[in-house]
Parts: sequence; C-alpha cells; structure tokens
Amino acid sequence: MATGQLFSRTTQALFYNYKQLPVQRMLDFDFLCGRETPSVAGIINPGSEGFQKLFFGQEEIAIPVHAAIEAACAAHPTADVFINFASFRSAAASSMAALKQPTIKVVAIIAEGVPESDTKQLIAYARANNKVVIGPATVGGIQAGAFKIGDTAGTIDNIIQCKLYRPGSVGFVSKSGGMSNEMYNTVARVTDGIYEGIAIGGDVFPGSTLSDHILRFNNIPQIKMMVVLGELGGRDEYSLVEALKEGKVNKPVVAWVSGTCARLFKSEVQFGHAGAKSGGEMESAQAKNQALMDAGAIVPTSFEALESAIKETFEKLVEEGKVSSIKEVIPPQIPEDLNSAIKSGKVRAPTHIISTISDDRGEEPCYAGVPMSSIIEQGYGVGDVISLLWFKRSLPRYCTKFIEICIMLCADHGPCVSGAHNTIVTARAGKDLVSSLVSGLLTIGPRFGGAIDDAARYFKDACDRNLTPYEFVEGMKKKGIRVPGIGHRIKSRDNRDKRVELLQKFARSNFPSVKYMEYAVTVETYTLSKANNLVMNVDGAIGSLFLDLLAGSGMFTKQEIDEIVQIGYLNGLFVLARSIGLIGHTFDQKRLKQPLYRHPWEDVLYTK
Repeated sequence: MATGQLFSRTTQALFYNYKQLPVQRMLDFDFLCGRETPSVAGIINPGSEGFQKLFFGQEEIAIPVHAAIEAACAAHPTADVFINFASFRSAAASSMAALKQPTIKVVAIIAEGVPESDTKQLIAYARANNKVVIGPATVGGIQAGAFKIGDTAGTIDNIIQCKLYRPGSVGFVSKSGGMSNEMYNTVARVTDGIYEGIAIGGDVFPGSTLSDHILRFNNIPQIKMMVVLGELGGRDEYSLVEALKEGKVNKPVVAWVSGTCARLFKSEVQFGHAGAKSGGEMESAQAKNQALMDAGAIVPTSFEALESAIKETFEKLVEEGKVSSIKEVIPPQIPEDLNSAIKSGKVRAPTHIISTISDDRGEEPCYAGVPMSSIIEQGYGVGDVISLLWFKRSLPRYCTKFIEICIMLCADHGPCVSGAHNTIVTARAGKDLVSSLVSGLLTIGPRFGGAIDDAARYFKDACDRNLTPYEFVEGMKKKGIRVPGIGHRIKSRDNRDKRVELLQKFARSNFPSVKYMEYAVTVETYTLSKANNLVMNVDGAIGSLFLDLLAGSGMFTKQEIDEIVQIGYLNGLFVLARSIGLIGHTFDQKRLKQPLYRHPWEDVLYTK
C-alpha cells in the first residue's frame, strides 16, 4: 500500500468502459482547478478504437479510445490511475489486467457486487506489488484542486460549494460515496476544506481500508487533521483503532461510525452497503465508536454533533498555529452545455433540421402523426405507409392500392435494361449490396424510368390548357422535346405494354375520374398515326394516372398537386419499385457466384 500522496495536479487516468457524464465531470473539474492538461489521458472500450469528443473548458478535445488495456497503457505511459466503470461481471478481470501493467499504480473499481473471491485476489496482488485498489462499490476519490475520480463529489455546483477546486487541510475517508459528498460540504463549512477525500466502498472486502488511508494522510504534510466516517458491520475500523493505539497516527482524528440506530430494531438490519450489517456486538456502531474513542480519536456523541467536533478540532489547530490561512481563489466559470442551457431556458438555439413526416420521440415512432402500433393494428400496407410518409395524409384505399400496384409492376423489367445491367456488372465485380444497388439507380433519368414526373407535368399542362393532341405533340416537336411517357424500344401498337393495360383497367374501375389518363390516350392515338412504336409506356401511364389520383381524391389543392409533380414524387415511385428488382439482381449474381463481367469484343464497333 502506498504511504503518501496518490494524486497530483499532473495525475492522468485511463477510463475503462466509457461513460460520457463522469468523464466530462472529470474534465470540468480539471478546468475548474486550473489544470493545464486533462486528467483523462485515454479511454478503453473493448473492441473499439478512435477518438471521443469532449470539452476541456470551452475547448473541444479528442481523447483517444483504445480497444485493449495493454494498448492504452503503452500509448499513455504517464497515466497511472485506472478508473474502472465495468459491470460487476467483468470488473475483476479488467482490474487485474490493469494492476499487472507496470504503469498503473491506482485502480478504482466503481461496480458493486464484485464476487468476494475475486476481490480478495485483487487485494492480495495489489498489496504484493505496492499498488492501491479503491473500491469495489466506490464513487472514487478526490484531491482538491488537483484530480478526481469519475463522479466523486457530484456536480460542479456541489464541488464549488465544497471548495474542492483548491486544497484545504483535512484528509477524509469514508466507506460511503454518498455520505462523502455530504461530508465534503460539512468539512467546507467549518474548516478550510478537504485536501484529499476517499470513499473506500461499501462491499465486505474493500481494496484498501480506512486505516490504509489514514496512515497515508498522516504522512502528507499538507493534511493537518483527519475525518473518518465508518459504518456498522465488519471490523475495518479496528485496524484504525490499533494504528491509533500503536502511535502510528500523530494528527487529530475525528471519527464517527454510523448505524447506532440498528439497536432499535428487534432483528438484524441490512443497511445500504453489502458490508453494512452487524455480525455481533463488536461490529456494532456503538462498540466501534467506543473503541475509537478509547484509542484517542475524537468521537462525538452523535452524527449531528460530528460537525461541531470537526469545527472545534480545526479551530484548535488554528490557535496552535498548525494551520496556515489559505488564500481564497475565484474558480473560473464552467461553460454550460447547450442542451442543459436550452432546458433551463437560458438560451435559444435554432434547430438544424425540420421534419414533418415522422417523429421518433416518445414511446413509439409515428408516421405523419399515426403511431406505429396503429399502423400494424389497422392492417396498413406499404401503400398506406407511403401515403403517410410522402403525402402526409392517409389516402383512400384505392389510392394506396394503386401505389402498391405501381411498385409491383415496376419492380423489375429483366436483366437487359440499363439499371439492371449496371447492377449485375457491379455485383459481379465483387462489390457490396449498396454499391451494386446505387450503380443501377444512377441510370434512372430522362431516358430510363425517370420520365414519370415529366409525363405528368406535360400532360397536365396540355390538358389544363385544353390543347388538342395535335397542338400538344407538334408544339413539343417545335421545341425539340420528345413527349415524355410516349414511345418504347420494344413495345408497339400490336404489342402493347401489359403493365399499362393493367394500370388503366384498375383506374377505370376504381378512380372517380380518369380525365388525365384519357387525355394521354388521345395523345397516344395521335402519335401512333406517326409511328408504330409511339405507344404509351409505363411512365406515361403512371404519370397521367397519378394526376387523376391526386385530383380525384379531393385531398390535394391545385398548388399541392403542382408541387408534388415539380418536386419529383412520381419518379420516387419508380426508384422505390426498381430498387426491389436491383436488389434481387444483386443477390442473384452473388448466389450464382458469377465471375467478373467483361464485354465481348465482337459486340463493340472499333473505329477511328
């Protein structure tokens, strides 16, 4: 066990099993104390590497993240404190691994419930190798104005209230972390404050004892008096009694053992900590308090009188000239995190993203205000979900059915179209699913599957202006624009696209009006008089029918319809549908283990 000071203003730690709040609190304490370097040198997250962004005052810093204890210790040889936030299941193994590193001198184990047999092994190894274990079941420790472990001393407001940003003259040790925070406040009220405080932990077998730390404090010149807060159960306090009797402690010790109320209960009482259970008269709070008093410690008559006992002891030291006055300093202001400042109403901050279609706050996600559970319970289909997320309203069933039909009919059109070809070539090159899918999607445009919006736009404009098919087609010809939605590479007057026929049949049976579709049919009749392959294609069918869906449903204004066509909603249908087929082609090529594709020479015209 170390015989002197554990920490200093240059102490650095490795933090195991990253937790944002305690690490940030350590860094805020560093800034409050005026440290030049952060006390957290590195973070260890098993299996993860990289950096973690945190704040050191107003400066945002990147703290390295290591995947293994050995790697972290090698990267940060000056970090000699290991703060272990692992669960009780893995705390012992990771703590032992840290103790075996030559650079680590102190290990703090936060978890409670660590198996006692494991704890005993840790204690034995630490003592044999002159290392210190604080915990298990501890909040940690603090050296005022220098270094603190994790959540020790609580919030910054509490730390300032307790004057822990600068060193005092009192050494404090306790089993309880929660009571430590209370006692830091008590000590600050009646003395010049804490120099070092340790919570050894409430488990039956603490890694270091009350007397271990009192003997250390006795060797630290800046500490002029010690305060001990024990509790009933166990016999740890008796090692301190022996040290006092043997004259190993020559500074005043004010002590109190909590749990005197246990005698008021008829049966044995288990208090909060695993070790806080009296196992006989010697382990009672009364017996321990009496033993400490007999050994020379200053023991008050009750916990309520502890503050007065500390005050009187300190004032006596001042009178004797053993305590020099400490110059008070004004700690710097810790910048408040934006989130907490917004919560408290201190600042306003603009949002960076606006979303009106979904909300993942609360118990379950909502699509356009409809909870996920309602979507499932009411039997919504894919078309209904699209109507909520794309159009922000629940469309009639015939509308959502039409959307689903469009998706089914446009999901794939064989391996020879440009999108599928690109996807197949990419998949055969060994690329992943997303790369293969995107390579196919990138071919969608005015010449392949991307003409739905244009078809709807031009058909709507011509129909609304009451243009005859002749005026519309010849007007487009004069502008040098092909009529979107008309024309096919392989379909013709005598070989109609079955998908177009199915869409038109559904619309005539279910839509209130098919005005735009009928106009598109009259345009097709005119274009067929010019060429046999100028038939309506699936883009033209979907584009014209979607206009009828939007207008006939009575749920959209004219302005909303124009906006839907302008933004590109309708092409979105083709993109969504064709993604299904492109994914299928990717899986098909992977399943067939097809080799890298190379285009045959004989299919290329080589020319100057």
